Amino acid sequence: MTVDELFFVPLGGAGEIGMNMSLYGYDGQWLMVDMGIGFADGTANGVDVFTPDPSFIIEERERLAGLLITHAHEDHIGAVPYLWNKIRCPIYATPFAVSILRRKLDEVGLLNQVDLYEVPVGGSKTIGQFSVDFISAAHSVPEGNILIIRCGGGIVVHATDWKIDPNPLIGRRTDEKALRQIGDEGVLALVCDSTNVFVEGASGSEGVLRQSLKKIIANCTGRVAVACFASNIARLATINRVGTETGRHTALVGRSLWRNTDTSLENGYLEDIEPFVAEEEISFLPANKTLLTVTGSQGEPGSALARIASGKHRNVLLEAGDTVIFSSREIPGNELAISNVQNKLVRLGVEVLTEQDGFVHVSGHPAREELVTMYRWTRPKILIPVHGERRHLAEHCRLGVQSQIPHTQVVENGNMAALSQMGIEIVDEVPTGRLAIDGSRLVSSESPVIQERKRLLYNGVALVTVVAGPRGDLCGEPEVSFEGVLDAELEESIYKQVIKAIKSGMEKPGSDRQISDDFIIKMVKRTVRKALGDTIGKRPVTKVHVVRI
Repeated sequence: MTVDELFFVPLGGAGEIGMNMSLYGYDGQWLMVDMGIGFADGTANGVDVFTPDPSFIIEERERLAGLLITHAHEDHIGAVPYLWNKIRCPIYATPFAVSILRRKLDEVGLLNQVDLYEVPVGGSKTIGQFSVDFISAAHSVPEGNILIIRCGGGIVVHATDWKIDPNPLIGRRTDEKALRQIGDEGVLALVCDSTNVFVEGASGSEGVLRQSLKKIIANCTGRVAVACFASNIARLATINRVGTETGRHTALVGRSLWRNTDTSLENGYLEDIEPFVAEEEISFLPANKTLLTVTGSQGEPGSALARIASGKHRNVLLEAGDTVIFSSREIPGNELAISNVQNKLVRLGVEVLTEQDGFVHVSGHPAREELVTMYRWTRPKILIPVHGERRHLAEHCRLGVQSQIPHTQVVENGNMAALSQMGIEIVDEVPTGRLAIDGSRLVSSESPVIQERKRLLYNGVALVTVVAGPRGDLCGEPEVSFEGVLDAELEESIYKQVIKAIKSGMEKPGSDRQISDDFIIKMVKRTVRKALGDTIGKRPVTKVHVVRI
């Protein structure tokens, strides 16, 4: 890194949706923006959450000046409890995000170790070689921020998770005046949200949505449940107000909803709403007077809505005549899980409403019209799309070219891009990847543990115990058990064939040399896998234990 060069390195969130983590490098220092999680896509069984792999910045952490948090969504803040110990740098955020972080860090015993600095809404901070302005942006969580990052290499506008909403209901509108002023100063690069780049027009206003939900819910006769993200504070306010205006009592179902409501009240939000009903009191409410706000809009297996759909929730029962409204977008990769929950609800006789059925959701991310407006305000020399899959990034570059931005570039996780008045160039690659939060530990998504778990899922496991004499001769009947391979009662003949193959493989008439345990293990593994491959077409993970006598 030379003195006058400015670098941008995404470690997460560029080429994928979720796990946002970016680095800016200048004059021998790095500045990190966000540290988020991503949710499982079904490829790593037993793992629900991933984080970016911070290996590159761990090696550089003596030069890491700080971590900036743009806002309090999990895909921007959720990895802090898991990864901060690896980098141990100061954290800077506005009050709402600080409140969320305090809770998270306290839960893992790190609160007293972290230098956590609260930046006022609309405030500024100098961090090493960088000066940063926090510019208010409308989003679905209070205190969304667009970051203006200044250094000797130029001005960068880091704009993820924002929209242009004239009536956001919770939080401030996107600060057009401040962004126009930055444009007048001369913006080197705009690093910009690509989530809705395929959506024409504007994302829509929360204020307009409130009126639509009111009309829909007013026509419902039974219980109504609205599924949304727990962090969508504006939506919580909307549902609460709609409940009051339609004569329903609004309840929260899901611990994260209560946690985020408490945090909002601590920071001066949601003060004008009616108190939410506790879920233990829901059964006492008449069906036509009940409005539930529930977690589980993405079909998460342990969520409140998933348990309600399966009839396993201890406080909430939905039945024929009730309605569930999915007031959120489907995150790519969650389609199957969402569909499973919706099908279970339909089997109960519940009416399911989604974006395809009516105006029940507005996004917190900019559509094409808003993106072009941001270009006009900031007038960047360089456009770097982030916060999207590769197809989103490529389309966003095309939109930038159409809007006559001089330089556009797809920069994916691990790319090191050099930014200058001459344009942008990918100059290096750094280590990147995903870490799986597996129980209470972090492991690589490519670790042998995760890979073996996949093999166990698809092929099952065979467990074999053989008793061998000094020269490797079989002493007694082999013990074999199968998990996820054979039905012991219906496929007894195949079981016997496997036993016979093991015994045959261990017969060594006339042998007087000593056979090692390792030789026996390899031989029995090959024998079992071949026998099952020939009979049922499966070659399970095979574990062999040798007992010597």
